[in-house]
Amino acid sequence: MNNRQRRSFIKKSAAAAGLILSSPFDQSFAKSSEGLNLRLFDYSKDGGMQFSLAYFWGPQPDRVALARQIEVLGAVGGINPKMTDTPNKSPWSFDVVHGVKKAWADLGLDFNVVEGPPTLGTKTKLGLEGRDEEISNFIILMENLSKSGVDTLCYNWMPIISWARTTLDRPSRGGALVSAFDIEDIKDEPDITEYGNITHSNMWANLEYFLKAVVPEAERFGIKLAMHPDDPPIDGIRGIPRIMTSVDAFKKLLDIYPSPSNGITFCQGSFASMGGPGEDVNIPEAIRYFGKRQAIHFVHFRDVRGNKNNFEETFHDDGKTDMYEAMKAYYEIGFKGPIRPDHVPTMLGDSNEKAGYSNWGVLFAIGYMRGLIEAISKNT
Repeated sequence: MNNRQRRSFIKKSAAAAGLILSSPFDQSFAKSSEGLNLRLFDYSKDGGMQFSLAYFWGPQPDRVALARQIEVLGAVGGINPKMTDTPNKSPWSFDVVHGVKKAWADLGLDFNVVEGPPTLGTKTKLGLEGRDEEISNFIILMENLSKSGVDTLCYNWMPIISWARTTLDRPSRGGALVSAFDIEDIKDEPDITEYGNITHSNMWANLEYFLKAVVPEAERFGIKLAMHPDDPPIDGIRGIPRIMTSVDAFKKLLDIYPSPSNGITFCQGSFASMGGPGEDVNIPEAIRYFGKRQAIHFVHFRDVRGNKNNFEETFHDDGKTDMYEAMKAYYEIGFKGPIRPDHVPTMLGDSNEKAGYSNWGVLFAIGYMRGLIEAISKNT
């Protein structure tokens, strides 16, 4: 593996660059108001699921155009004040949250999931001084999301080192580029010691503290908290423990504070990569289990080959999961929430600058997903 391929600890960034705050497209059907619901979007086509795309770099005009053309109207992303008329206010303030919701509605899209909240960081996850202020701002964010008509909030419990891959351009089928993780590539990385000796018990205690503080407020505001698995789902990276790494861990999460507001982001690729060789998670079975508990609030529809120590992303029809049975399980549990493709291959003619989020790969994924759900809904 050459130096260009070997990139340790690549972190997903929600920083928006060059945000486009206006659109050349017809906006006549997009309603704008100061009320709670800026627009009622019709999601009946896809079995009632809210097919969505990720916009971590803001409303890129080419992606917005494609989304409108293929009628995938859900927009998933962060809260960026630059999208509003109040760029100097905090991202959890009502003016900013409502402004972001309105900016998406003006483009004809439904901002339906905050993925990566702006006020949940290292202090809360590691139990450091200042976590109560972070949690207080998180509660304010939930209230203002509720007022603005956004009810799903995807978060994770990965401090310091978030989403991580060791390769972003591994050749896959037909030369398409995918991301991959190989634990051998990071074995010589030094531990992060500035926060002292952190244990898995510490991480669970900090999570319990957080849940007991925010879940009652989430219930009050009608917010669905959706915990994302650790990715990769290994026990720790550079001395920082990881706890959301197994199906049992998510059962424990739900048991800490049973509530309709305390749920999960069912990231299929993360769940599929849990376990070692020969220890694959039965994805349809897991979907049905958490579905019966009404705990799946958001879905990342993707697949991998390999296990937690050594895996790579795949095309949606080229991984180890029976994707038909997975989609069928969502349909059978009555899942009606947001669902988006994730970590798609970069195909010929597209840029790998935003690895995992190229437009051609997304188009292939949506076509595949829509074909699955149409076949399932018509045959059930």
